[in-house]
Amino acid sequence: MKIDLRSDTITKPTEEMLRAMAEAEVGDDVYREDPTVNRLEAIAAEILGKEAALFVTSGTQGNQVAVLTHCVNGDEVIAEADSHIFYYEGGAMSALAGVQTRTLVGERGALRAEGVERAIRGNNIHFPRTKLICLENTHNRAGGAVISVAQMKSVYDIAQKYSIPVHLDGARLFNAAVAQGVAVSELSAFADTVQICLSKGLSAPVGSILAGDRAFIEEARWWRKKLGGGLRQAGYLAAPGIIALTQMTERLAEDHERAQQLAKGLRQLSLQVEQVETNIVLVNTDSIGQTAVAFLERLEEKGVLAVDFDEYVIRFTTHRHIRDQHIKTVVEAVEQLLETV
Repeated sequence: MKIDLRSDTITKPTEEMLRAMAEAEVGDDVYREDPTVNRLEAIAAEILGKEAALFVTSGTQGNQVAVLTHCVNGDEVIAEADSHIFYYEGGAMSALAGVQTRTLVGERGALRAEGVERAIRGNNIHFPRTKLICLENTHNRAGGAVISVAQMKSVYDIAQKYSIPVHLDGARLFNAAVAQGVAVSELSAFADTVQICLSKGLSAPVGSILAGDRAFIEEARWWRKKLGGGLRQAGYLAAPGIIALTQMTERLAEDHERAQQLAKGLRQLSLQVEQVETNIVLVNTDSIGQTAVAFLERLEEKGVLAVDFDEYVIRFTTHRHIRDQHIKTVVEAVEQLLETV
């Protein structure tokens, strides 16, 4: 059996989630008659401190519905240069919404307020209109880096000054909240709309939530339908999402602790490991003269799976199925490989 550290998306639903799916009360959600979906959306809105919420099939769909709802063709969106919405969503912002992206290099994924203000377009017919600012928390490519409440507020204050909405890609927002010891609503308060994933560390099998004010979510529902996201008896998928939000968030601290254990073990082997704040560990293989792909191939032979993040960067992601013994085994496997380099 392999130790799978490729992503927290590989988590499987709990036994309670499976029972909830089997026993879910359902209806046609396109008619808004699925009571389980309605309950999930109400719970999510309350937890995130928003007026309303919408169940969507994936984080990417949630982000793209948000862009489509906020913007019109030809607008410009400010995003961090390595953000998921820009880097990993197939160019969807340009393909679907017809918007132009203006990327800014952040500090461990965090946009600086002064940089955002400089990037906002002036009132000039030669320029596209800046219509949206996108943040990501935690930031995936920055190694699960946490964007603090203060950092989020500083960007939000600039956005408010220019009457530009902020969308938060909060796929792992609960990781950020747990790491800072704050309620998730303290982070989502500094975004007009927020997307959270239920199917990563929270262990639901499918789905994400998009939340915002009531008028925005009504418009977003229309865009979700256009993208083929109108589901019928979706309560079977929403039921585990309710458990994810109400029972699975606090245990994320265990994933963070195991990520710290892994980072410590790898550093003791003289590997370069980036700062770890949540459940993602980035390891640089340049110092051992092997590409990430080459090292991963050898590591898989030892029964350990991870992913390459750059030519010389490997990403390990802890999650609910990883235990202390797994971390020990991974470190031992890496040590054995280093002895043959």
